[in-house]
Amino acid sequence: MERDGQPELYDLVAARLKEAHRAVRTAQVPEPVRQALTRKLLVITAAAKQDLSGAARRLERLIADVDAGRVPPDPPAPRRDGTA
Repeated sequence: MERDGQPELYDLVAARLKEAHRAVRTAQVPEPVRQALTRKLLVITAAAKQDLSGAARRLERLIADVDAGRVPPDPPAPRRDGTA
């Protein structure tokens, strides 16, 4: 990732990602919800390599949702016949 011209934003996103991962790790939510949140954070982390400002916006939305208690619901349990 190129940091030219955006070191402050890069540092902010890196710090916020670290905080977000810590918050998800310690959140009192069912494990499937924690896994969904972790996947979202990993997607945002990967996106930051291509679009730092877009990743910053997505991260702030995710953090706001988690802070407000708007977390993804538990995914449905797999059916007994193995289909979704």
